[in-house]
Amino acid sequence: MLNTNKNLNQNLNPLFQPQHLTREQFNQISSYMEKYTGIKMPINKQAMIQARLSNRLKALGFNSYSQYIEYAFSSNSHKTNELTMMVDLLTTNLTLFFRELPHFNFLNEKVLPDLNNRQIKDLSVWSAGCSSGEEPYSLAISINEFIRTNPNSFNSFSILATDLSTKVLNQAIKGIYSYSSIDKISYDLKKQYFLKSKDPKKEIVKIKKEIQSKVIFEQLNFMSSNYNKKNTMDIIFCRNVLIYFDKQTQYEVIKKLVDCLKPGGYLFLGHSETIFGTNLPLKSVSTTVFQKTKEFR
Repeated sequence: MLNTNKNLNQNLNPLFQPQHLTREQFNQISSYMEKYTGIKMPINKQAMIQARLSNRLKALGFNSYSQYIEYAFSSNSHKTNELTMMVDLLTTNLTLFFRELPHFNFLNEKVLPDLNNRQIKDLSVWSAGCSSGEEPYSLAISINEFIRTNPNSFNSFSILATDLSTKVLNQAIKGIYSYSSIDKISYDLKKQYFLKSKDPKKEIVKIKKEIQSKVIFEQLNFMSSNYNKKNTMDIIFCRNVLIYFDKQTQYEVIKKLVDCLKPGGYLFLGHSETIFGTNLPLKSVSTTVFQKTKEFR
């Protein structure tokens, strides 16, 4: 049994540092991460895992990673919450508004006009791996602008935004961002879609309700057997996520994503990701942008 008072005293000591993460302990954590999330963590990530979990150990009053692992993987009532927190700490979430701008240009100039010409009236879009929300909100702004300048186009649109991390999903739902995060957005779009804080000392903005209401956030694990969205999506953005998976897992994830696309729908991947060597009903229409050509058989 842990000596709570002793651990608490250690936790309050600024010089207190947990023991190093051993290779065996790293293997336990990395094996769980790969099995549960599909994310591979090679041995060169050992220092990163140790650094990201060290503050969690201190918060819990543990002075060794063995104590933390026993706690996280135990069958007590805190198990689920602690493992969720561990995944949150170890998954990387980097995103920006209108990140990889050529994708948004292609969306506006080619994809939305094509779907509009096919007389699709209720547009369904999925931001898979949405992180803290910048991507789905960027998509909502882009589509809203298209409708505003093409009033006879889509009647409505909705964006599903999913991520494994509950921490970033909670951030995304709030829709609050720093000034720096919208630096590269035009003044007109800032004025149209963002609200400044009433407190001039707080350099933050909030997404306006008209855009926030278009996005629904849900937790989703790419390792789930299926995504229960068969043939429902017109557009899927899944960018800079697959790079963390091995080749087989990448294929399985893309296959399940394509299964969610309507025939003729579009899949956007990150610029370092590819479907080369896969036998999937996709054709390349631009750099890392693909169109579903037919149904699976």
